[in-house]
Amino acid sequence: MPAFLCILCFISLINPNQIILNMSAQPNILVILTDQQTQRAVSSYGNPYLHTPYMDTLVHGGVSFENSYCTAPVCSPSRSSLLTGLMPHQTGVEINGPSIKPEVPTLGDVFQQGGYQSFYTGKWGLGDRRGFNFLEDEYPKGIPRQYGTNTDPIWTDQAVNFLHRFKQQEMSSGQPFLLCVSLHNPHDICYWVMDNRDLVDIPADIDLPPLPPNFQPISDEPEFIEICRQRTHYGNELNWTNDWDEMEWRKYLYAYYRFTERVDQQIGRLLNALDENDLSDDTLVVLTSDHGEGVAAHQWVVKLMLYQEVVTVPFVIRWNGMIPENLVDRTHLVSGLDLLPTVCDYANIGLPTGLSGQSLRPLVENSSLPGRPYVVSELQPDPKHKEMKGRMIRTARFKYIIFSHGQHPELLFDLEADPGETENLAYQVAYRDIVLEHQALLLRVIKDTLDPFPMSKQVML
Repeated sequence: MPAFLCILCFISLINPNQIILNMSAQPNILVILTDQQTQRAVSSYGNPYLHTPYMDTLVHGGVSFENSYCTAPVCSPSRSSLLTGLMPHQTGVEINGPSIKPEVPTLGDVFQQGGYQSFYTGKWGLGDRRGFNFLEDEYPKGIPRQYGTNTDPIWTDQAVNFLHRFKQQEMSSGQPFLLCVSLHNPHDICYWVMDNRDLVDIPADIDLPPLPPNFQPISDEPEFIEICRQRTHYGNELNWTNDWDEMEWRKYLYAYYRFTERVDQQIGRLLNALDENDLSDDTLVVLTSDHGEGVAAHQWVVKLMLYQEVVTVPFVIRWNGMIPENLVDRTHLVSGLDLLPTVCDYANIGLPTGLSGQSLRPLVENSSLPGRPYVVSELQPDPKHKEMKGRMIRTARFKYIIFSHGQHPELLFDLEADPGETENLAYQVAYRDIVLEHQALLLRVIKDTLDPFPMSKQVML
């Protein structure tokens, strides 16, 4: 057993109130994870090209953070952060495949020690499964596991059935639940891009979404990004786009929004199950995603880059009658690191030491409070070439990116003046001091977290 959990168990035996401050105040927790959903892929945020009524219900019923960032634009690394409050290089999951380090407690571990029943269903992707009671049974034969279109309804069935059982049979235990439902879509866009067009029917007379204003790649894109465009890392999605015309790009956007609507339908089933079992008022719901999606910005599809569309995700919190409704926070910076500290705060559960994340509860209750000064995201885009790395730091106005390879490895964007990231300011004399400030800040983060990124080889401070 990890040392933290041993200590937690010991303390709970002496004085449970040191771990659980107010048992009666503990809500149920429902965490809904989508896969590859960019922050703007929610209709209530003003996107007219899709309809997400159930995500809209959460947005209107709670607090949503528009400046929410993943810790890595890759599935497993980002998920490891969501479940631990640590950066991917700290969890041991820098690429898809490895397990979270055994000494690192997961969200499920922490909640079980805090008196909760911890359950999980859906996509895992983190090797050894631990910390939760996993709901899913074996998949029906003939169902491709990689397609959320097929598996999301199965995982939702399992979660809905759990909610019915909890109401009917398990409330007598007196234990609240933590339920994580990890859905696969809109990740199916990866397979659509790789010529599996039968996943979405596109009517001949449909009005396709337009290309984004920042569709064209920037003229001075770092060599590192060009290398990534040409490699077959993970999937081969980018190479499929080489001969796309405008119509193909617009069809891709149409398909992406349809996959997003499909996952919204499953979210609706979860919310309806809460209502049907009179659990909505007793349940804190969090909706977020592991990473975003290129959505044709800079002619980029899927993930594996540090552009805004890829690293920003929805982050919505709802607890009926207990937190503000219909509050959109466009100011504070939020990280996937903040999920674990936030739900622990609402559950009155103590935190493991050394976390990089912070609770969002103070900002939910008082939006005038100052938040974190920056967020960080890390990139390792090619599992076969682990020396290839990138790092991003976002401050209030600027975003600085540096890559491990290339003669021109830096990007600096003024997101206030240039939200589409169309002008690289990193090599302009007028912005040299800002570049140095961000370099110094990122270098301090790298040192503090023992990040192996070779920052010192790339810059001279």
